[in-house]
Amino acid sequence: MATLQIENLPDELYSRIQYLASEKNLTLNEAVIRLLKQSFESDKVTIDRAQESKPMSAILQRIRSRPRVNPRDFGLMDSTILIGEDRNR
Repeated sequence: MATLQIENLPDELYSRIQYLASEKNLTLNEAVIRLLKQSFESDKVTIDRAQESKPMSAILQRIRSRPRVNPRDFGLMDSTILIGEDRNR
């Protein structure tokens, strides 16, 4: 495993990491690793949200380009029949 040395770490940041480590019953090393992992996980979420912010026209085009599926191909009943039966109850 690699070793990381951090220079000029602000005292306030160091104190916050120490506090986190003591609260979670972790070593300083474990606390820093946890914080680094969490920061990269939030980057993944940001990337996913960026993909979701596509224009509505692009989203609709993607939906329209999906292949149509017939429920009977999977042995399922037509949903309009099921809805009619439910309404008649």
